[in-house]
Amino acid sequence: MISYIIWDVNPEIFTIPQFLGFGPFPVRWYGLLFAAGFLIGQQIMIHIFKKEKKPLEDIDALTLYMVISTVVGARVGHFLFYEPEVLFKNPLEVILPPYAGLASHGAVVGIVLGLFLYSRARKATGQTFLWVADRMVILVALAGSFIRMGNLMNSEIVGRPTDVAWGFIFMKNTEFLQIPRHPAQLYESISCFVLFFILLALWNKFKENTPRGLLVGIFFVWVFTLRFLYEFLKENQEAFEANYALNMGQILSIPVVILGLYFIIQSRNHTIQKVG
Repeated sequence: MISYIIWDVNPEIFTIPQFLGFGPFPVRWYGLLFAAGFLIGQQIMIHIFKKEKKPLEDIDALTLYMVISTVVGARVGHFLFYEPEVLFKNPLEVILPPYAGLASHGAVVGIVLGLFLYSRARKATGQTFLWVADRMVILVALAGSFIRMGNLMNSEIVGRPTDVAWGFIFMKNTEFLQIPRHPAQLYESISCFVLFFILLALWNKFKENTPRGLLVGIFFVWVFTLRFLYEFLKENQEAFEANYALNMGQILSIPVVILGLYFIIQSRNHTIQKVG
């Protein structure tokens, strides 16, 4: 007899009561895990900066660039790829809470732009775009794992119906019938966690001699190849995707995988220039 997993977790941890006319403010697992990804990532980046003798005073600026570019990129990406009519009719939706829609492909674009702006004024210290990006993807993999775990706590981005023994019945999700489904969020969370350790191990092996673009390439190929495959196990995000052979997540993943392969190939011939 197959025994399924009943997932009936409350997405809210607790609620901060109303005070001076403000509130109440619910504290959710998703927000806590999202913040934890950045906070733990910052500590890892401090370790990397110390090992490679980079200015520690740049950490705060880098963190600020990443927080803003990730959130704005993910929000704009969601509306641009999934709800373009909302973006053009009411662009303020991008910055207004509750931030219910975040697209990972948009986050990638935002992070790339943020890293470009950050590194542009710091080349003298050896913090070129690829130097920063190769180290940043280590943290992004960890944050991605936390965020997908947050999706699980929210009972959102659920998988398709399944009869596997580890199928989840999402009791809090009222959009779909309460039948066993693939825990697609958990698949992606575990994949990103494994990738985090692989990238960290590669950096730990090479440190300042890490071939430029290698870690970025591995990140792109790993995350978005698996994203392409996992989409076959997930319910579509928007109704219009039912008319496509591939959904939007899969379509957007293909060029990112190709770009990742390019970075990996280029890294093999990339000369490391040390800053004296």
